[in-house]
Amino acid sequence: MTKKVYDGFCPIRHILDRMGDKWSMLILTTIHSEGVIRFGELGRAIPDISQKMLTSTLRTLEADGYISREIFPEIPPRVEYRMTPLGKTLIPHINGLIEWASAHRSDILSSRDMYTAACSGTQAGGDKIPEQ
Repeated sequence: MTKKVYDGFCPIRHILDRMGDKWSMLILTTIHSEGVIRFGELGRAIPDISQKMLTSTLRTLEADGYISREIFPEIPPRVEYRMTPLGKTLIPHINGLIEWASAHRSDILSSRDMYTAACSGTQAGGDKIPEQ
């Protein structure tokens, strides 16, 4: 078997970093379901995200080409977000992951519970904590 050596660049790592954060997939699925959505509406649709984090994540998703932003020169300014063609190609994959997670949620939670139970009474490295 040939071992691949990367020179610090892994083409998938950077994409997974973006999709693996707390908000990106939720924002993308929300924009996709709405078609076109304004900043305030997006914030109300995801009530537990701060305005700063929403702004930051939207900028990142726009920089990566998943969404587009249109600013209307009005007072107050109106900003709308929509999926780009590239972003739309990502949605079936996000939906597949959501479906998989939903189908296996109880198995994952059971496994976590069993792991926690098996690890109780141990310290880092798996050594038993001496009883006092």
